[in-house]
Amino acid sequence: MKKNILIIDDSALMRRVISDIIESDSRFQVLDTAKNGLEGYELVTRNFKKYDAIILDINMPKMNGIEFLEHIGKLKIEVKVVVVSTVAKEGAKETIRALELGAFDFVTKPTSLFEAKEDIFRKKIINCLLCATEKKPLISTNRLGNTTSSPARKILDTKQKMNKNRHKGRREKGKKLVALACSTGGPKALQTLIPKLPPKLDAPILIVQHMPEGFTKSLAVRLDEMSAIKVKEAEDGEVLQKGVVYIAKGGKQMRVVQGQGDDYKVAITSEAARNGLKPCADIMYESLISSSYEEITCVVLTGMGGDGTQGIKQLNEKNDIYSIAQDAATSIVYGMPKVFYESGLVDEILPLEEIADAIAKHVGVQ
Repeated sequence: MKKNILIIDDSALMRRVISDIIESDSRFQVLDTAKNGLEGYELVTRNFKKYDAIILDINMPKMNGIEFLEHIGKLKIEVKVVVVSTVAKEGAKETIRALELGAFDFVTKPTSLFEAKEDIFRKKIINCLLCATEKKPLISTNRLGNTTSSPARKILDTKQKMNKNRHKGRREKGKKLVALACSTGGPKALQTLIPKLPPKLDAPILIVQHMPEGFTKSLAVRLDEMSAIKVKEAEDGEVLQKGVVYIAKGGKQMRVVQGQGDDYKVAITSEAARNGLKPCADIMYESLISSSYEEITCVVLTGMGGDGTQGIKQLNEKNDIYSIAQDAATSIVYGMPKVFYESGLVDEILPLEEIADAIAKHVGVQ
């Protein structure tokens, strides 16, 4: 059965272009269109159970996209919304606000009709809709992180323990780091997790959130406003400090490199995307292999794909790590955490609400 899509956009041309994209895929059909948020709101309040997903513009007359999300939120209408708007690039604050209000994901609207008809834009729309309308697999968990099918908590055999213990001799006592990866659903997940962290966490936190250039600064500013712990977009060359959250810059890669003495600093690079990702969590994790951190807490949250797992696998071969994956029930997209869980590296599977406490207990406070 085809998935029903509602398009809300004030541009007749974009409604046509997006409709053509959706109708080109046999799995979807455009059920209705609306030329502003008010029309869309009236359709949704009458027929919200008919729609599997909504494509939403932000800058519209009568009722804009942010107001639309606020109104359906007040009515507790649950529907997957993908923001497709030029404002998503020009006004990153509005995009972050839309994600905060429950938008599933966003796609930047092309600046020309030629770009709108390119395959890149089509694939982004279809992939977002596929993910938004997919039924999420659930793995039931208990408070110890065990699933009904197999243990989530890693049990090390003697050889594994020996391999881990041999690294501890060259680690600096008490020196820890938290490295976190997330994608679709990540901004909203971070708004739950980061404000719960203590301001004097005894480690720096590095975050790779998949986002294009121009969005991560607004995300960092918003998280900083919400949190007691300091949050910022990572800058090239800055020394990592305990009790600071560093978000990788969108459209760039982030590595950790040796600074002066025992310090480590951030390197923001223009190197190519890996698996189409800039920033890429695998690159961040790989850069930590040669570091002297005593222990690295690796956290993988909601997101499409499997970014992070390969990097953590390599990191685990030479470093002492503690690993936490978000559970299926609280993940917007159970992709990245699922791949991580299936790798056998996960120490704990936890609901989102418990991850900040787990990090703080494991890392400690200054």
